[in-house]
Amino acid sequence: MAQDSSLTTSDQMQDLLLESPGFPEFLLGLATISASLLGSDGLVTCTITVERDGGPATVASSSEEGRRLDETQYAFDDGPCLTAARQQRLVLIPDLKSDQRWSDYLDAALREGVRSVLAVPIPTDPFSHAGLNCYASTVGAFNEATIALLGQHAAAMSRVLRIALRLHGAEIHPDHLRAALKSRAVVDAAVSLIMLQQHGGREGALEVLQLAAKSGNRRMQDIATDIVRGAALPGTQRDGGQE
Repeated sequence: MAQDSSLTTSDQMQDLLLESPGFPEFLLGLATISASLLGSDGLVTCTITVERDGGPATVASSSEEGRRLDETQYAFDDGPCLTAARQQRLVLIPDLKSDQRWSDYLDAALREGVRSVLAVPIPTDPFSHAGLNCYASTVGAFNEATIALLGQHAAAMSRVLRIALRLHGAEIHPDHLRAALKSRAVVDAAVSLIMLQQHGGREGALEVLQLAAKSGNRRMQDIATDIVRGAALPGTQRDGGQE
C-alpha cells in the first residue's frame, strides 16, 4: 500500500503552506498529500487533527467519510485519534471488531465501513497537539512498512506545521457558531448510534430523533447528548404505536 514518496513531500508541504489562503486549507492539503502516500485506490482516508490553546480544534479530511468520523470522535471527546494527538503516542487498531477500547466510537466507525485505524502523533509545540489519522476499509491495512513511512511523514509535517501555527493564529469563532458546531457533532454521533442499534439508515435515525424531540417537547440536541452518554433510545410515537 505505502508508496515511498517521502523525499518529495517536504517540498510539496512548503509549497502548500505558501499557496494556502488559510490554516484549514493548509490542513486539507496535508490530509490529501497523506492519503496519496497510501495509494490512489481510495481505500484509505486520512485526516489531520490540530488542537491548540486559545481556539477550537481544526480538522481536515481527504474525504467526507473522514470528516464524519472525526466529528463523531469529538462528540465522544475520546478515541484513537484524539489519544494519539493528546498523548503523543501511536495508536494502531488492526481490526476494530476485536478491539475493546473506545467501544462506542469504534461501533460508529464500523458502521461507516472502517475496519482498521492508524493514528500517528505529529509533534508541534507545548501549546498545541496534532495527529495524522488513517482509516481503512480492510482488516490489517497498516503493516510495518506503512507504519514506518507514516511515522517519517508525520516527522516531516511537524516542522512545516509548527511554522503554519505561528503564521495562522487561532481562529476565534463567535460563541453561537461554536455552539452550533458542537451541536451538529453531537447529533451526528447520536445518529450513528441509532443506526447501529436499529440496523437502519441515516434518514430513519434522524427521524427517530425528530419524533422523540417532538413527543417529549425537548431539543433534539439534548436527546442526542443523552444517547451519546449512554441513555437508552427514547420511545417515540409513530402511526399510533410505540417504538
